[in-house]
Amino acid sequence: MQNRKVMGLAVLALIVLALIWSSNWVVMKSVLPYIGALEFVALRCALGALLLLVMLPLSGRSLKPPPWQPVLWIGLLQTVGMSGLSQLALVAGDAGKTAVLVYTMPFWVILLAALFLKEKPRLVQHVATAIAALGFLLVVQPWQWQGTLLSSFLAVASGASWAASAIVAKRHQNIDLLNLLAWQMAVGAAVLSVLAFATHEAPIIWSSHLLLALGYNAVLATALCWALWLFILRILPAGVAGLSTLIIPIMSVLWAWWLLSEKPDSAEAAGIGLMSLALALIGVPETWWAAARRFLRLKS
Repeated sequence: MQNRKVMGLAVLALIVLALIWSSNWVVMKSVLPYIGALEFVALRCALGALLLLVMLPLSGRSLKPPPWQPVLWIGLLQTVGMSGLSQLALVAGDAGKTAVLVYTMPFWVILLAALFLKEKPRLVQHVATAIAALGFLLVVQPWQWQGTLLSSFLAVASGASWAASAIVAKRHQNIDLLNLLAWQMAVGAAVLSVLAFATHEAPIIWSSHLLLALGYNAVLATALCWALWLFILRILPAGVAGLSTLIIPIMSVLWAWWLLSEKPDSAEAAGIGLMSLALALIGVPETWWAAARRFLRLKS
């Protein structure tokens, strides 16, 4: 019963994560006329880190940093790598397509989890991965890609970096989640601030839109959602957690269609359908698959 409750919380966390992150690609794209890409991501991560560090003593936790190795690696791979590279990819790429490219992450996670965590995917995960990969190709359509090569490379690199950070986080589950999240984000924000300062070109145009987008990103998309993601990683196997996030690019394409008029064509719609099918397959409890196998053996 307790295990079922925890799994239910993980599913709820994934739903909240998907709603916030999928819509945030449109928000991140919309701020680029007002602020540089690295400046925006540095500010959102710095504010997010500050919020989390304030929450540590308020929640009865120590401000003492956890071991430096996971903090450094997750800070560089997750905060700098994933957040920084994905924001840079949006400079030249569409919000919907960039989101989909970043979410090559699940495929990287499955490979890295097999290599470093010795996770052996179940048959249904192999099938779901193959279906998701086909759907992914239909959405991206590399044979007629109209974005820049650099934007595509940055988005895929962001996904790979995120996957690597998930493996590191999975191997350090004994560390307090909030403490780890706060300090890795502080490290990442410091690195991003240096990079933003070094590449600064135009003054920031402060506006109500930018301030609202910054608040949304710092509080919800950064502090809250990264906490939800690390919680999901602690409950689910890394490969399953990665594949589950495919709901986010599906929703991102739909958000971009609604808000930015980036309408998916028939191939993209078919790809979204296949990715949804893959999600449905991995969402079926193992006990149901076991019952189906027993039924088929009895019928034969």
